[in-house]
Amino acid sequence: MRHLLTELRQGLARNVSMHIAVVLTLFVSLTLAGVGVLSQREADKTVEYLGNELQITVWLCKADDDRPGCLGLVTDQQQRQVERTLEESPDVRAAEYVPQDEAYRLAQGLFDAELFEGGEDAPLQVADFRASYRVTPQQPDEIEGITSAVQGLEGVSYLSDQREELQPVYQIIDYLKFGSLGFAAALLLAALLLVANTVRLAALARRKEIGIMRLVGASGLYISLPFLAEALFMALLGVVLSGGALAALMQFGIVEGVSQQLQFLPWVGWPDYLFTLAVIGITGPLLTVLPTLLLTRKYSKV
Repeated sequence: MRHLLTELRQGLARNVSMHIAVVLTLFVSLTLAGVGVLSQREADKTVEYLGNELQITVWLCKADDDRPGCLGLVTDQQQRQVERTLEESPDVRAAEYVPQDEAYRLAQGLFDAELFEGGEDAPLQVADFRASYRVTPQQPDEIEGITSAVQGLEGVSYLSDQREELQPVYQIIDYLKFGSLGFAAALLLAALLLVANTVRLAALARRKEIGIMRLVGASGLYISLPFLAEALFMALLGVVLSGGALAALMQFGIVEGVSQQLQFLPWVGWPDYLFTLAVIGITGPLLTVLPTLLLTRKYSKV
């Protein structure tokens, strides 16, 4: 152990700038990899949440509806047929009826109040709004059965699918997820090459010492241990720095940041951070120890 600690101290002192470069590269690459993992888990949470909240709106005909298939305000018989079709469909989990007056009331909270003032002369009247059914499908990705069953019914004006409105959100999530993982992969490759060069230079600088150790019967593991200790030390420093950066991101960027401003979405929490920390805690040492094992076997042969 004394020999190992002495060799570790001397090895780190031989090429300080190279070791600092390796640690910084590991820090940046592992941090980006951690951001990629957090983005992946956030994407999964968001897609699952939005998928569960996904609804199809079946808009019924209004009095002056100019949509094809509408000959006036939906009749009670037509509405019962639509409701019966939704109840009998195996693809429907729930269907909520929203009458015209309810749609009018909801619109009052979205549009300028002046549009509803003036009584019978107001720009917007109850008759201007369509009654509808808000349909929650059994499976968010399987709505074709509902669409084909309801689309052609009398009294149905048209259907709207929330997935079209949420598509930009999904695209932004994918860009963030794959972008961070792509940058992380490039930097992890750079860290791997730096570690390999560091081990090669260290082995060449100590080739005479390695030769003597071989001649007196030292095993390959005994010769490799100081190199492995250096590699593990650099990996642990990179993991600690990366873990600290990700903890700061979680606390100030998510817990006290976007999660307070965008409360309608689920956000990653500290359990997700611990999972990410475990991932980078395994990735960091693998990036340094594996190339060190391979290269020390090569350069320790005499």
